[in-house]
Amino acid sequence: MRAGVGGAGSRRASGELEATVLTVLQDAEAPLAPAEVRERIGDGLAYTTVVTILSRLHAKGVLERRKDGRAYRYAPVSDQPGLAARRMARVLDGEPDRETVLARFVSALSDRDEELLRRVLGDPPPGERPGWGGG
Repeated sequence: MRAGVGGAGSRRASGELEATVLTVLQDAEAPLAPAEVRERIGDGLAYTTVVTILSRLHAKGVLERRKDGRAYRYAPVSDQPGLAARRMARVLDGEPDRETVLARFVSALSDRDEELLRRVLGDPPPGERPGWGGG
């Protein structure tokens, strides 16, 4: 169980609270009710604040929820890498020139990340591609 971040009465940005709530849910072995999330954060947050954060994360498509009595239970829709990929896709979806954005993204990658991306895409490295001056 993680200790609360920031101590009772301290003010945190909404994004920080969302990240804390998401971490609590990812660490859980099963979906949690708002009261359980609040208890695990242990930071003196109001129940309504936790419900608001859970509702926002659900509206963003980051959490799934299902009815359990009068409340909901929440769970992440994906693991941390999956959520990062969803954020990247949302950014790309908001851009009118996807090709240029992707080209700039790839050109800014480190050599190591570029090689990793090539492996993920199943693309042989430059010089090993047939008809590209290699092999």
